[in-house]
Amino acid sequence: MIRPLNCFMAGIAVAIGCLVGAGSEITLYGAQVALAFVVCFVVTAGGNAINDFYDAKIDAVNKPHRPIPSGKISPRSAFAFAIGLFGIGVVLSCFINPICLLIAAVNSLLLIGYAYKLKRTAFWGNMSVGYLTGSTFLFGGAAVNEIAVTFVLFLLAMLATLGREIVKDIEDVKGDKKEGLVTLPISAGVKKSTTIASAFVIMAVILSPLPIVLSNFGMSYLTIVTLADVILLLGITIIEKYPAKSSSFLKGGMVVALLAFIVGAMMR
Repeated sequence: MIRPLNCFMAGIAVAIGCLVGAGSEITLYGAQVALAFVVCFVVTAGGNAINDFYDAKIDAVNKPHRPIPSGKISPRSAFAFAIGLFGIGVVLSCFINPICLLIAAVNSLLLIGYAYKLKRTAFWGNMSVGYLTGSTFLFGGAAVNEIAVTFVLFLLAMLATLGREIVKDIEDVKGDKKEGLVTLPISAGVKKSTTIASAFVIMAVILSPLPIVLSNFGMSYLTIVTLADVILLLGITIIEKYPAKSSSFLKGGMVVALLAFIVGAMMR
């Protein structure tokens, strides 16, 4: 129910945030990095569990093998398990610093709100996913007391993820209509949604050189992030005709951009 691989990948994102924040001094923050990883893993696990709780009726039809529909765990137990995980994550974050505590608490509440209502609303569900993705890097920066350094990474990840989430909704329009969902492309139209998704990605591209000025990232960062920007821009040119391929381009661009931040942090 917790989807451990997803939790592990979220923890890795936090560790990357720590690396971007601390740079070559990352070895001085071993305990903070380890604890931040655990907090993110546990809170993400809580988010996956609460999602299963609120989706139990849908999963009973579409995914009957899931723990709740299959009867392996009762809905009440699943809810208690999820809340317990959120509680553990928030308590553990107290041992890092107050900013990490704030982020862990806000994200736990948002994950509950997302599972309960937000993911079924046009745009706000996308916005929640964008913020939550970006906040993993912000949390990592906060853990090593360098949140300002990771703020640009947070913005870039949030904007690019938000754009990609809208593109994925464009890809799924036919299926979502049958399910009665109200996504942005369904409520606003594919053309308008394409423009909105493109705008978010373009904002990310425009902001991408900022770490050179704000965090002393050098030419290595600029070279790699320029490649990422090209991939992202190519992705938005094909949204309407090939949304699935566009989503893949955007994902690839985000991975390359992440590599740029890692290299930039280590070289500064």
